Amino acid sequence: MLTQNAEDYLEAILLLVETKGYARPKEIAAKLGVTPPSVSEMLWKLRADGYIEYEKYGAATLTPHGLIEAKKVKQRHEIFEKLLNSLLVDPKIAAEDACILEHHLHKETNTQISKFVEFIEEFEGGPEFLKNFEKYCKCGKLPKKCKGAKKKS
Repeated sequence: MLTQNAEDYLEAILLLVETKGYARPKEIAAKLGVTPPSVSEMLWKLRADGYIEYEKYGAATLTPHGLIEAKKVKQRHEIFEKLLNSLLVDPKIAAEDACILEHHLHKETNTQISKFVEFIEEFEGGPEFLKNFEKYCKCGKLPKKCKGAKKKS
């Protein structure tokens, strides 16, 4: 089982590989905000575990097994980011929090959140409750369709 740290490295490598075709240790260090020696140490661990191809002073690429794992991490991150964005969380904060959430929730919770985000995105005409939520966030008043709004009237 991958550690949170190892998952972060795989995701960073995937993002770099998707844009450049490879990931140099210096670029990984910059993306993760860590030192090059830390990157080197993790790259050797990931190589030993069969997740990446890597030679000293070279670039890292993902093995087929590493690619599968990296895509899983990236997908979880993207789902949490979409969920947080739909809740009107500032995009920068949503990206940071998605990075935290992607590692700490139960697999079943991840699955349900994924289904919910897919539902929100695919719901024909857009879900009205999200539009009402946005209005509520802006004005602080519950829409008339909410149970609590009727009590306050």
